[in-house]
Amino acid sequence: MINSPAVRLDDTAVAVAAAGAGSDVVRSLYGRRLARIDKGDGDFATAADVAAEKAILDVLRTARPDDAVLGEESGRQGAADAERRWLVDPLCGTLNYAAGTMVVAVNVALRDGAAAVADPFGGEVFFTDGRAAWVRRGGDGGGDGGGEGDGGGSVTPLTPTPATSLVDVNLDPPFPSAPGFRAVDLLAHPGFVARFRPRVVSSTLALAWVAAGRRAAYVTDGGDLSGSVHFAAGIALCRAAGCVVTGIDGGPVGAGGRGLVAAADAGTHEQLMSMIRG
Repeated sequence: MINSPAVRLDDTAVAVAAAGAGSDVVRSLYGRRLARIDKGDGDFATAADVAAEKAILDVLRTARPDDAVLGEESGRQGAADAERRWLVDPLCGTLNYAAGTMVVAVNVALRDGAAAVADPFGGEVFFTDGRAAWVRRGGDGGGDGGGEGDGGGSVTPLTPTPATSLVDVNLDPPFPSAPGFRAVDLLAHPGFVARFRPRVVSSTLALAWVAAGRRAAYVTDGGDLSGSVHFAAGIALCRAAGCVVTGIDGGPVGAGGRGLVAAADAGTHEQLMSMIRG
């Protein structure tokens, strides 16, 4: 089990187990009246966010006690100069969740390493070892890790494809690139209307769907998202699955970059970039 000192899990199994633990909490608290923690500017967390993050941190502290962690709700923990840092978003889509909408994700990523995205209500965990990416359907949600198949359920590789023509666009503020780029303007572009169909999931679960071939692309504004607890796991999945991942300026996602365009293939990416630049 995860708590046994005799078991040494690899990083992928740790990410899967941690995301599964958070997913279990999110699912168990769904539908209850939960206390809200105001973060200002209309943003808030719920008691489910906090409890899910605690469950995730319990797994990480047990399996990787020397690693640092950046959690959305609890902030930075561990040595400031630690070589390894986990990025944790315990409930991406809090507003969806609070409104009774089951479109949320639990994101756990080791910076520049393994990552997992759990869908608490879809019964899926998307994960990567940094080189390839898979989805596990069914099973016990978290399990004791130990490999791609552990925890039960079926495991299949993630295969991106633009076949659906669905593009998820993040319309949540802030909009740091306006007026040069506004996501809402992209939706009104004649080329977009002719080629794609928009979707607004309001959760980075949509990034996992790009990697899995359920979305053709995902677009969001923003600054450097490479170290974001919200985006790190989804970006890792997309890269490992073979998607094209850049900023909205076409440059690398990272320091000095802006936003994110994750596309199933080069053709879809180029079409979207031509509209954004235009």
